Amino acid sequence: MASRLGRIAIGGLAVTAGTGLATYLLLTDGHDRRMGALHAQRCPAKAKRGLPTREEQIKSLQSDSFDVVIIGGGATGAGCALDAATRGLKTALIEADDFASGTSSRSTKLIHGGVRYLQKAIMQFDIEQYRMVKEALHERASMLNSAPHLAHPLPIMLPVYTWWQVPYYWVGIKMYDIVAGSKTLKSSYLLSKKNALELFPMLRGDRLCGAIVYYDGQQDDARMNLAVALTATRHGATVANHVSVTGLMKEKNAEGKEVLCGVHVKDELTGNKWTVPAKCVINATGPFTDSIRKMDNPEVKEICAPSSGVHITLPGYYSPEQMGLLDPSTSDGRVIFFLPWQKQTIAGTTDLPCEVTHSPRPTEDEIMFILEEVKNYLNPDVEVRRGDVLSAWSGIRPLVSDPNKPDTQSLARNHIVHVSDSKLVTIAGGKWTTYRAMSEETIDAAIAACGLKPTHKTCQTDGLLLEGAHGWTPTMYIRLVQDFGLECEVAQHLAKSYGDRAFAVAKMASLTGKRWPIIGKKIHPEFPYIDAEIRYGVREYATTAVDMIARRLRLAFLNVQAAQEALPDIINIMGEELEWSEDEKKKQHKQASEFLQNEMGQNVNRASRDKIPINLKKEEIQLYIKRFQIIDKDRKGYVSINDIRRSLKQHGEKEVPGEELHEILREIDTNMNGQVELDEYLQMMSAIKSGHVTYSRFARMAELEEQKHEKEMLKKKISVERSGGGL
Repeated sequence: MASRLGRIAIGGLAVTAGTGLATYLLLTDGHDRRMGALHAQRCPAKAKRGLPTREEQIKSLQSDSFDVVIIGGGATGAGCALDAATRGLKTALIEADDFASGTSSRSTKLIHGGVRYLQKAIMQFDIEQYRMVKEALHERASMLNSAPHLAHPLPIMLPVYTWWQVPYYWVGIKMYDIVAGSKTLKSSYLLSKKNALELFPMLRGDRLCGAIVYYDGQQDDARMNLAVALTATRHGATVANHVSVTGLMKEKNAEGKEVLCGVHVKDELTGNKWTVPAKCVINATGPFTDSIRKMDNPEVKEICAPSSGVHITLPGYYSPEQMGLLDPSTSDGRVIFFLPWQKQTIAGTTDLPCEVTHSPRPTEDEIMFILEEVKNYLNPDVEVRRGDVLSAWSGIRPLVSDPNKPDTQSLARNHIVHVSDSKLVTIAGGKWTTYRAMSEETIDAAIAACGLKPTHKTCQTDGLLLEGAHGWTPTMYIRLVQDFGLECEVAQHLAKSYGDRAFAVAKMASLTGKRWPIIGKKIHPEFPYIDAEIRYGVREYATTAVDMIARRLRLAFLNVQAAQEALPDIINIMGEELEWSEDEKKKQHKQASEFLQNEMGQNVNRASRDKIPINLKKEEIQLYIKRFQIIDKDRKGYVSINDIRRSLKQHGEKEVPGEELHEILREIDTNMNGQVELDEYLQMMSAIKSGHVTYSRFARMAELEEQKHEKEMLKKKISVERSGGGL
């Protein structure tokens, strides 16, 4: 009874606090609308400049001096470059790897205000948390307007399994709508149990009381980051990936103080080194913030508390195509999202302190934690299998540390802008949704600290349309189908990924040789990516195979095995565009394979399968031994590449490329000796039985071989007389 009264009291406090915040909001929202209108009036027109080549960008870095040099090509760094360039400052953006190669491509893909931060704001009467949520909700609307091809509203369901939580969560979600004010995407609503199960049939129904649906935004994060960087260079910024900063340059100013005057850089592709002079240096390196700050001052105190967030990709049938799911209180108190994305389902995230690294890797424990939490919310018909994990990745959140907070979960995703004694401007913390507001604050600080003279003193990016947005419409894909003869699914994908630039991509597509579609050769049969995207991706500054499979295309994040299978064709097309030698192609294949194995979960998937004990029955083992021996016609004791090639030919496959044969072999060749032994085959079949592997081309091939063998044996047993005079 006491606990129930306590809950009612908490609910009452929430309503009271919510009403107060709502009153404050309603009094200030009109001002926000007026400010938004002013920003929209100030937005510069669409930039006329074409995209310079990477060689031209490097030449500019080597010969020009700049008002601002920004280190870091993630969301915040690209946002700073766009803000500075649109104000009329001579701007350079330098990224050691690729645009969005770090945290910015490894997010939950949500554009959100932060429901749980609003809960903290209300329950703890924390005005700072409230302001952070309000700012994020404004920025959410701005992102959806600036890049409608890359971002869209997504309904998210919050299932409720206890009656007293229904009004509690409903009040909280309604407060989220109220705080958004005129920027609300769509109003939240309450669902009965029956209606919740109709919208999300995979949901567990027992004990379900109902559900609440609210709206946030969803994006293609890596392509959004790239769109910001491309828009910056359209407005005159020099942007260069695979260029690292090796040191900071200093000189004495009129007051005798040492201040920054540029950076020492290295082109990671050629090894060339030079210096880039600049009036201001901005550090926007996310998790690597402190390493740049220590270049400036080795004694500086660290301000970042890195936290690992792991996500997994599951097949699309795990969730409805247009409805996400939020688990507000997992077994250890963290929040997990379960969201449709690119026709698959992504689930995450974990939140654990970690070390900063350039190649974060998902762990088996984190993957299993997510799967176990997902299992709690899905009905028994949906068997959550370890083998359904198509990809897994880890991103490092650059949280701003606070010595008074006990763990990373209590760290708000707010940000700080700091100017050092030598005028190094650092932007740290924050989150994807607020990248533009963070960039605005950073450039304001840079102008003040370094005495810069911009053409426009105020920010020009609120409401500025990004690359691909100017001519985009929701039905633009129909013109792509009609004008070019593209497959409908491919046309929809191109329109969503490139916006009005999709026409430029389509013009580069090769003929299929079929009646339909006329153009657009797919690089993998299961996905809508076509050959033209590889060629266009090179013009978007993709210089490595990893750049292509992870960030220009999102194949590595959607299905690591499919990415591995598509690699040879991708590398061949890139090789034509970039004039790669055979040695360079092999190098690219090796690097991309290692990326998929280590950073996209391929190795951890394999390890999970290989440690499963063989749990086959005696008759199952005998069946699989029989199949194995049928393939191994020469009784060598193992299956070779030639055995696989012969078997595929017998089943109607045309000449299979050698690389594809090796891929089939690698699925099962655990000791990597180039052949399949019987114990490896039994291990695979055991993993399939336990759900740690969903399918195996080798296993299916063995099954077909046995069926063919049985038919041939049957023919030999039946005489001509008994068969009625013929076979």
